[in-house]
Amino acid sequence: MLKINISIAAQSLALLDDAGNVLCRYSVSTAKNGPGEAEGSFCTPRGRHIIRAKIGAGLPENTVFAGRRPSGEIWSPALHEKFPGRDWILTRILWLSGCEPGFNRLGPVDTMRRYIYIHGSHQLAEMGRPGSIGCIRMRNVDIIELFDTVPAGTTVTITES
Repeated sequence: MLKINISIAAQSLALLDDAGNVLCRYSVSTAKNGPGEAEGSFCTPRGRHIIRAKIGAGLPENTVFAGRRPSGEIWSPALHEKFPGRDWILTRILWLSGCEPGFNRLGPVDTMRRYIYIHGSHQLAEMGRPGSIGCIRMRNVDIIELFDTVPAGTTVTITES
């Protein structure tokens, strides 16, 4: 079974095989507020999670999502300029659910209820440094590759180191 490890310090996501061998590594962008589990913190939650849902299969690159549904828009620099403060969730969504009650599951620390995803980003988003409001951002080409590789239920571990 494939596994995903995300390092907040390294701003990277590693896809691992059953034996723990790294199959590929991607540059990501986690929360600019750092790690944290509290609702409303705009931090990236740590610990063990699973991919609860995969959203966006077969949609065009740069599809814009609002409320986990395609908005009918395709991101472009002109659209970006029109909505400068928008939190752009593009291309594909891997919706995470925490597995550790009291830490990242249930109550005010519930990752899924915080709507924390691994998702695509526009070409202006910088990878390799924190910049999101909690989610794990990836380049569109990378999220498509990852989305097509991992099934729902895949374990995702997010660490500070």
